[in-house]
Order: sequence, then structure tokens, then C-alpha cells
Amino acid sequence: MLKDIILLTARAEQQVALGALLRAHNPALTVRGALTVDDLARLAREPLRDARLIAFTTGTIVPAAVLDAFGHGAYNFHPGPPDYPGWAPAHFAIYEQAKTFGATAHVMTERVDAGPIVGTETFPIPPDIGVRRLEELAYISLAYLFWRLSKALATESAPLRVLPIRWNPRKSTRRDYAEMCRIPMDISKAELDRRVKAFHDDFRAIYPTIVLHGVEFRAVPSR
Repeated sequence: MLKDIILLTARAEQQVALGALLRAHNPALTVRGALTVDDLARLAREPLRDARLIAFTTGTIVPAAVLDAFGHGAYNFHPGPPDYPGWAPAHFAIYEQAKTFGATAHVMTERVDAGPIVGTETFPIPPDIGVRRLEELAYISLAYLFWRLSKALATESAPLRVLPIRWNPRKSTRRDYAEMCRIPMDISKAELDRRVKAFHDDFRAIYPTIVLHGVEFRAVPSR
């Protein structure tokens, strides 16, 4: 029987809101939070056969041994659609001039953003949108997806139904992001504009740069 849910999130305030929603569906449920892999490792020392793990907008990679300990499975909420698994999905969607974006819920496996998909949300990308606004819209979409699946996650011991949707096999990484920020000297103006728009991000502190005679210059959008 499902008795316990561990919420792995990037911020403690997320645990408060998400935990309240889960307990509203199942008042008998115990909901506990973890912010880091060390927090999760401490909780994993306990028997977890009656527990389920839910990860929400976290970059924490959970070891396979920990995932296997949860008797009622582990699910992740990814702030991007199945077309954009991996790191910084909104940035790559902006760069590729995608027409739609969204959010994905999936079974957690040892490989990041690779498990069977159990839920999606999709929305059209507004014209001329920036990365920060797209991430905000993705977060709203992800919160709605969590709300939509919350009753099943809180009350059903059985695994969530898997959808016939596959991940894009191309998965973005930090290395891919850093490579896009290395601007060659012979870059066209159109390509430079696309890279600066997509990858100039103060939050991640990795910027498009040009190296000239050993000196690094940061590319910033014109105002």
C-alpha cells in the first residue's frame, strides 16, 4: 500500500505547495522532502517498499540503487517536452525556433530523461519570446501537469499508465550548451543573433563568447 511520498525538488517552497496538493487527495499520506542527493540518500536508508519518489524541476541525478528501493516507483517532472530532453531545454527550443513547447512527466531511470512517459502538456510558443519567458510558461505547464496527475500519484499504488510517446534520442547536455556559447570568428550575423538570443543567460552564467588573441569577449544582445 502506498503510504509515503518523497518529494525531490530544487526549492523547499515547492515541497510545501506540492505536498499540500498530494495530501488533499490522500490525508493519510506522509509527504517528506529532499533537496539534494545527500538528503535522498539519508531517507533511502529506511525501508521504502511503501514509498514513491517524485522529482520536480531538479537537476539531481538519482542513483539506480536508490530508485530501485522505492516500492511504488519514481517519477520526474521535466520542464520541457519529449522533443527536448536533457539540460536547458528552453534554450535549445529557442535556438531551433521551435513552434511548440511544454512539459513531461516520466518514470525515472538511471539515464536522465529516458524513462517511459506518463504525461505531457503542450503549448504554442509565442512569437519573439525570450528564454526566460518560455521557461516561465513551461513551469506553469509543468505545475498544471502535476496537478492533473496528483490524484493518481497520491492514491494509486499501481504504476501510472505509460503513454505511446517517445523521447527525442538527441539529449542536450551542459557540454552542448557550452559548445553553443563558443562563437567562431567566421560566424554569420544571423547565426550569431540566434545564439545570443538563445544562450545569453545570467541564471546559468555561461555566455556566448568570442576569443580574440587570447582575450575573451562576451556577446550580449543589443538594446
